[in-house]
Formats: sequence, structure tokens, C-alpha cells
Amino acid sequence: MKPLLCLVIIFILLTAVSAASAQGRVYYVDSSGSDSTGDGSAVRPWATIRFAATQVGTGDTVLINPGAYEGGIIVKTGGAPHAPIVFRANGEGVIVEGSGEERDAFFIEKADYVVVQGLTIQHAERAGLRISQSNHVTVRDSVFADNGVWGIFTDFSDYTMIEGSLSYGAVEEHGIYISNSSDYPIIRHNILHHNNGCGLHMNGDISMGGDGIISSGLVEGNIIFENGPGGGSGINMDGVTDTIVRNNLLYKNHASGISLYQIDGGSGSQNNLVLNNTIVMAEDGRWGINIAGANDTGNQLLNNIIYSYHSWRGSISIPAPDLVGFISDYNVVIDRFSTDGGGTRLSLLEWQALGYDTHSLIATPDQLFADESASDYRLKPGSPAIDHGTILDSVTDDLLGNPRPAGSTHDIGAYEFALTFEVKQVLYLPLTIKSSE
Repeated sequence: MKPLLCLVIIFILLTAVSAASAQGRVYYVDSSGSDSTGDGSAVRPWATIRFAATQVGTGDTVLINPGAYEGGIIVKTGGAPHAPIVFRANGEGVIVEGSGEERDAFFIEKADYVVVQGLTIQHAERAGLRISQSNHVTVRDSVFADNGVWGIFTDFSDYTMIEGSLSYGAVEEHGIYISNSSDYPIIRHNILHHNNGCGLHMNGDISMGGDGIISSGLVEGNIIFENGPGGGSGINMDGVTDTIVRNNLLYKNHASGISLYQIDGGSGSQNNLVLNNTIVMAEDGRWGINIAGANDTGNQLLNNIIYSYHSWRGSISIPAPDLVGFISDYNVVIDRFSTDGGGTRLSLLEWQALGYDTHSLIATPDQLFADESASDYRLKPGSPAIDHGTILDSVTDDLLGNPRPAGSTHDIGAYEFALTFEVKQVLYLPLTIKSSE
């Protein structure tokens, strides 16, 4: 056989082996199955997700049939870039209940390239899902309900992606907590509500080691409401840098809307882009955008709607040291700003005299939104936010996935106005929003 032909045959065989390895095996879990006599097949499924997690290898998929399963699941085996390990609901109604003898209901530890999809995880002692020292973990289309401390918690884990999920009722703290120097997170198209602390908390946690900085993140298309009765913003950013926060809807949160600061971060929250968000603060809320530390420089706020029902707090609070490199313009605001933490307040005209929000305007929810009483924050016909923004290359669509601009320039806020609304990316969001009891 000719050498070239041999090489071709070897290449084909290696490609076939690689493809088979990437595809992996498919296992089944059913609450009526057996961990001792089952083999993980559709006919003889295992009984618990906990046991299945000890059997998987690179590229394997665990299909979990509807039913209730005890938490305390630990995953210590990871996949590969094109062959992740997948734990996926095989139909609606897959519930992970409690955390068993563990603190967390579902714990991924030192296991890269894992996917969790379609599960409802509830009533854990601490975290519904914890991701620790594990990179490239994806959480999709899942529900985290009434967990003891957090819905989802990550530490020292890069490239985490959480999308299309619902996290509510965290008893002590946050819906989602990205912590401990975890870089490149993507948090998109989630609904975070009725959590005692933040909807989303991002904290570099230098006290825990690492560089204490969360960098190069993307937070987009999330709906975040009724969080923070125990304190904590809709979106909290401590030691977060070079991150884009765009097309998010925040309303009726009870602390701040979006906060950028440094308490336990390895640096200030610097060089972040806050673009095309709609923020409407509750009567007992704080500032719509709160930039609080002395080292939170270089941030940009463009095309945002920022309104507050509080009696004296308003749109933007930022201390004088953080004005270095600060850009704010093309926003719809309420007529209250502060450069000293809210001790004194500036009107829009006084704020503009400092060089900010030259093209911004004042408007009320009645003027802006389709039906605020029904939590419909799309723009109404004739809204002053229509065609009043600036073109942003990094914002090409809106919260619903509709393209921007629809008119001559970008609209302000999370929604681009259209006479007919086409829902695209958020179709996979949970359709039922349950209030925490």
C-alpha cells in the first residue's frame, strides 16, 4: 500500500474515533430505576443523578426523566471542548429536591466543560448549584427556587455561561453569585426575582486569593425585579472590569439598580460599559446607577432609562474621584444626580454643567412605557426615548432580540420600539414567573 494512502486511511480512522469519542454515550436516569441493577440504558435506567454523576466520562449525556430526585449531587469528572458532559432533563418536571447530606444540591468541582440543562433545583441548604474551580460550565433553561443562600454560586471558575434560567427566592443572599476571580462570565436572558440580596452579584473576592478581579464579562438581556429587601443591587459589581452590561430590564428592586464599586475586589470596577438598560427603582430603592468607590474609573453609561420613585434619590450617584474617564450621555433620567454619595443633589442642568449627559432628557414612566402597571416596559408610541439614543456598535439588538436601530438611530432603554413586537431570543425563558412565598 502506498504511504500516502496509508496516511489517508489512518487520518480517516483517527477522525472517526475522535468523532465517536466526542459523541460519547447516552445514559438514562429514572426515579423508578435502580443504581444497583440498572445499566443506565433507556430500558434499565439508574435511579439517581448522584450515581450517574460517578459513571460519566468525556462526551457523555445523562438524560433525566421527569420525577423528583434527592440533591447532594457531586460532579468531579469533566468533559472536553467539543465533548462536554451533559446533564439534561428528558422532559418537563425534573426536580432536584434539597441537598441531601451535602450543603449544595448540585456541586460541580474541578470539572471543566459540563452542561446542566432543564432542571429545577430547589430548597438546598446553601446553593442550588455550585460551580467551583471548573471552567466552561454552561447552565441553561433551568430553575433555581427558594434555595437557602444562593440560586447559583461560582468560585474560581472562568467562562461560566448561565442563560435562559430562572432564579428566585434565595433566602439569605443572591439569585446568581459570580465570585472569586472568575473571568469571562456570560449571564444572559435570565429572570432573577424575589431574592433577599442581589439578583446578580459579581465579586472578585481578593480576600479569598487570586487577583480579586472579574474581567471581560457579558451581562445582557436579563429581567431583574423585586430583589434586595435584605440589601444588594439588582446587578452588583465589586472588582469587575471591562464588562458589558446591556439590554437588561431592572424594576422594583429595593436597594440599588446597578452598582459598581470596590469593597473586596482586587481593583475598582473599571472600564465597564452600561448600555441600553431600563432601570426603574422602587419607592424604597436607592440610586438607579450607583458608582460608589474611589477607584471605579473609566465607566461609560449610554442609552439607559434611569428612573426612581424614591423621594430624593435619583438617576446616578458617583463620587468625584470616579469621574476620571467617566462618560454618561444619551440617557433618559430623573432630575436628580449626586457627586457625594447622595449627600447633596444636582439637577440635570447642574450635572450637564459638569460635562455629562449633554444629550440626555427627563421623562416619566407614563411618557415612556407601554403599560408600567402590567410591568410592560416596552416603549409606547410617541415615547421620548424613541430615536433619541446614539448608535452603539456593541448593541445590535434589544432585549427581545429585535434588531437595532429600527429607526434613524438607537432607541434608549432595553427595548427598541416597533409597532409589532417579534420575540426571538427570549423564547426559551421560563414562561411562568412564580413569586416567592
